[in-house]
Amino acid sequence: MSKNSKLVRGYEVVIGLENHVQLSTASKIFSGSSTAFGAAPNTQASAVDLALPGTLPVLNRGAVERAIRFGLAVGAKVAPLSIFARKNYFYPDLPKGYQISQYEIPVVQGGKIEFMVDGERKVINLTRAHLEEDAGKSLHEDYHGQSGIDLNRAGTPLLEIVSEPEIRSAAEAAEYAKTLHALVMWLGICDGNMQEGSFRCDVNVSVRKPGEPFGTRREIKNLNSFRYLVDAVHYEVNWQIDRIEDGLDIQQATVLYNPDTGETRAMRTKEDAADYRYFPDPDLPPLMIAPDWIERVRGEMPELPSVMAARFQEADGLPAYDALMVTQSLAMARFYEAAREVSGAPKLVANWLMGEVSRRLNAEEREIDAAPVTPAQLGQLIRRIQDGTLSNNSAKQVFEALWTGEGSDVDALVEAKDLKQSNDTGELERILDEVLAANARSVEEFRAGKEKAFNALVGQAMKATKGKANPAAVNELLKKKLGA
Repeated sequence: MSKNSKLVRGYEVVIGLENHVQLSTASKIFSGSSTAFGAAPNTQASAVDLALPGTLPVLNRGAVERAIRFGLAVGAKVAPLSIFARKNYFYPDLPKGYQISQYEIPVVQGGKIEFMVDGERKVINLTRAHLEEDAGKSLHEDYHGQSGIDLNRAGTPLLEIVSEPEIRSAAEAAEYAKTLHALVMWLGICDGNMQEGSFRCDVNVSVRKPGEPFGTRREIKNLNSFRYLVDAVHYEVNWQIDRIEDGLDIQQATVLYNPDTGETRAMRTKEDAADYRYFPDPDLPPLMIAPDWIERVRGEMPELPSVMAARFQEADGLPAYDALMVTQSLAMARFYEAAREVSGAPKLVANWLMGEVSRRLNAEEREIDAAPVTPAQLGQLIRRIQDGTLSNNSAKQVFEALWTGEGSDVDALVEAKDLKQSNDTGELERILDEVLAANARSVEEFRAGKEKAFNALVGQAMKATKGKANPAAVNELLKKKLGA
């Protein structure tokens, strides 16, 4: 068992994810209606979307190509023949009374997602990814106690990506979802906007004693935030354990998470596949994908994150972990490449991206492409560290000024803040002589074998130079004067 899947109160957590990824086509999966977000209710629902008598669905080729692209990216089998089925259920926002989906033969079969959790590599196998249409949306606000139906989303193309139940903690579930989210955006098949519903997470959760069969699962629906995903899983796991230890059964159910209360609550008992009465859709022929179609899509794909990470390791000498971190998203990778070109220092660029840049992005909940500091600015800042103009501490002050908009030119900020590092050896020797004379006790302690005394002397020297001396030069000259 990995260090990220520790038992919770003596129980093992078992998690599988189903992610609904809205494909980035301009029109719906079976009609020519627009998929643009934010239109007035029911203005983007055609006769096909409304299931009016006599209408027939026509499959969107762009949706199929995006599914192929995903299958190739995760190392899955792209089925040469797949079938569309009718998934029958009755709900107000489903005008046909059934959803067109894929059941027995999905377009993407197998594959895997790899990611890191606390420095440990994790591989999660995929069961499948299948094409389907989205339903409409029920509106419950501003309707004077009634509900409205908006069918603009009805027929929007989705790729539902289903993992094996191999995830063993909330942290793993979040990292899996983040990795998948970054991948579909990297591939250009989804815009990834979780607030608009473009990437939604359904999480199946159960618990069991180690070595026992899987427990009864409950499905947490429509999580649109990685933080909510973690919080929802934590609550649900403890709720299930409480029930079991109280001698109560877990009933298979669909549940919703309320972020205001931090609790999950049952919405309805969970159906099994047989309850949906799947059967092949008579209006849609089998989807045939020829090998040359797959190869054409393969030829149009961007460099994959794993391939790019391997290139950064080989060409730039980055450690495997650094290469993985800077290829978490295409935007991060492009930022790294641009800053590296300016600075000529790949490892330092990676360090800053994983350190100061990520810290500020996380604190402000920004993405890398919204960072106030540009790749050129970061690259120039790192050049000034490389040539000895700036110490690491001074560089952080310049970075802060760039981030907050205090200035935009690295060299101008260095001058304005008087942060230029001193490399005057003669002046530094004079200052060190004064420091040694004023700290005779520390000198004696160092010569008696106390290493901490040396650090104290370095600190005094940096204080005397107001932090402007080159720390490496201070260390070297100080050791020489002490005969170390």
